[in-house]
Amino acid sequence: MEKESSKLETIQDIAFKLAEEQLQQLQLNNGPRERTVFLLGSKNVGKTTSINSFFEREESPRPTLALDYSYARKTGAVQKQICHIWELGALDRQLAEVPLRSHGAENLSCIIMLDLSQPHRLWVDLKEAYEILRDFCDKGMVGKGDDNDDGAEKVKLRVKKEHVDLATLNLIPFPVIIVGGKYDLFIGFEPEIKKHICRCLRSMSHLIGAGLLFYSNKIQKLAKTLRDTISHLAFGSPSHPFRSHSTDYNDALSIWFGNDSWDKISPMGVQTLQSIESNLNQEIPQESTTQQKGEKQLRQDPAKDPGFRESIIDEMRAQKDEELRLLIQDSMQKMMRGKFESVK
Repeated sequence: MEKESSKLETIQDIAFKLAEEQLQQLQLNNGPRERTVFLLGSKNVGKTTSINSFFEREESPRPTLALDYSYARKTGAVQKQICHIWELGALDRQLAEVPLRSHGAENLSCIIMLDLSQPHRLWVDLKEAYEILRDFCDKGMVGKGDDNDDGAEKVKLRVKKEHVDLATLNLIPFPVIIVGGKYDLFIGFEPEIKKHICRCLRSMSHLIGAGLLFYSNKIQKLAKTLRDTISHLAFGSPSHPFRSHSTDYNDALSIWFGNDSWDKISPMGVQTLQSIESNLNQEIPQESTTQQKGEKQLRQDPAKDPGFRESIIDEMRAQKDEELRLLIQDSMQKMMRGKFESVK
């Protein structure tokens, strides 16, 4: 009898081990346990509002001065998932490296939000946001993407591996959604302006393998789609947040990964970053980067106005600014180490 009991216990142990292995395999199949969603783009376009909507917060949004962090947890039948959500207040490359480096590019998704109500300023924000992400990839933080690279295969699958335009695209290795915000104000624009803005955004999203969505927090259907999109990037559900497909410039654009082509976008065919910029500038002259940065500096810091120059005070101010910068950098590093250790 004792031998039979021993055999039963051994079989039970084996069963437990098999069940544990199956559970671990299910966890692997369900993707990473931690993901990062990074929102960047135009100022005052609704990034904070969209995050509050995702968390079902009813509080009034406050301007994001630098970098905001929050996280969401979801406990499923198989595993617990955590999503780190970052919002960049202004397009600052140094600050952007914090969320980009935080949990690895393989778990990263980005949302570039642009202000459709400012068509003459749109390209500066779009190009700056794109260059922040592209620089991150080029610095070696992401695999180079040769044919044997697993990450490169995932990118090709996202935009459809047999896509007719695949050889002409310059894909970002992680999921990116370009969101045109303040669509409620964009609706009333002249048809020609809408056509050229839509063509630019479609070309850019197709070139980098991104999704494209128009959004307004005042239009419930569009607000829900963006909320579902953040949930999809964070937790994988719903599996397809874009419930409709729209490429009509008289309607709110909604184009999922890999569902556009150069032939559908315009008769001009294949586009590059330079040609997209040139085409938009011909139709809707864009503010230059230096012009916009100069205006931004004066708005944010009147001390940079030449009319208020005082050499002695300016030298002291520069010294204090440098001390403050080093202090903030040191504090940020300590805060990040402590925060991520506590989350893990």
